[in-house]
Amino acid sequence: MIERNELHKRNKHNGQYNFPVLIEHYPLLKRFILLNPYGIQTINFHNAQAVKALNKALLLSYYGIRYWDIPKNYLCPPIPGRADYIHYIADLIDPGKYIEEKNNEKEDKQKLIDNQVSQEIKQQRRCLDIGVGANCIYPIIGQTEYGWTFVGSDIDPVAIGNAKKIVTSNPILAHKIELRLQTNKSKIFEGIIATNEYFDVSICNPPFHSSKEEAETGTFRKLSSLKGKRVTKVELNFGGKSNELWCDGGELHFILNMIDESQKYKKNCGWFTCLVSKEKNLDKLYAKLRVVNASEYIIIPMHQGTKNSRILAWRF
Repeated sequence: MIERNELHKRNKHNGQYNFPVLIEHYPLLKRFILLNPYGIQTINFHNAQAVKALNKALLLSYYGIRYWDIPKNYLCPPIPGRADYIHYIADLIDPGKYIEEKNNEKEDKQKLIDNQVSQEIKQQRRCLDIGVGANCIYPIIGQTEYGWTFVGSDIDPVAIGNAKKIVTSNPILAHKIELRLQTNKSKIFEGIIATNEYFDVSICNPPFHSSKEEAETGTFRKLSSLKGKRVTKVELNFGGKSNELWCDGGELHFILNMIDESQKYKKNCGWFTCLVSKEKNLDKLYAKLRVVNASEYIIIPMHQGTKNSRILAWRF
């Protein structure tokens, strides 16, 4: 299994999964453990139940989440990648707080500083998660790692209901994460952000595809490549409902709308951010940011094994 050694330096999931520790915290994971050709413990990442069990084990072992579940066919996200987004956002909204020591002699001192993040460095930042989903992963990681409070929005009442259950079932999350239903599917911030409300940052993992057919085609291609044979049946190991995986116009259309609407809320949010999966979309997004007179916009690259992604961040 490829080590995730290109993740953010504060990401707890760098390197290989420590399955003995995960099984100790969540014994039900053991039934899904198998050995790869090198004799190393792993799971079948095409098995939705195995991925869900791994997520439960990770959330319990590293974040103290004792209850976490999602409805059938809802998105079960890979936690290491979600954690990466949060850590890079922490660097964005608190620049200079997590200084990388360039002098090797100061390495031990830096490690000590990083270990103190849980207490001294935590700061009351307020974050808006657009499309929080039934899994509520970003607020869970942001709250437990940095002490941020969250508002999570979604257009799906089932997703909001499930996220609320996760929050209320875990005392460490209670009263720190608020869930709001977006009743107007054509809007992103409107109807969610109140007039006098302020967020330090907004985050979003937008729908990637433009249609169900495109999502299925992408899944066929991905699984056929990984398995070395043609796949004819959709096997979404991470699940995903329509609003989680696709929307009219796909990723580009969604983010363009987000940028356009963000200018109306420039006094309500310090930084607006969004994941951008397709690099080819960046030029059009930059052009839109210039049209709305964003004062600053940057790209934060992320590397997760063989996958390259990026965060687009802008402010007014």
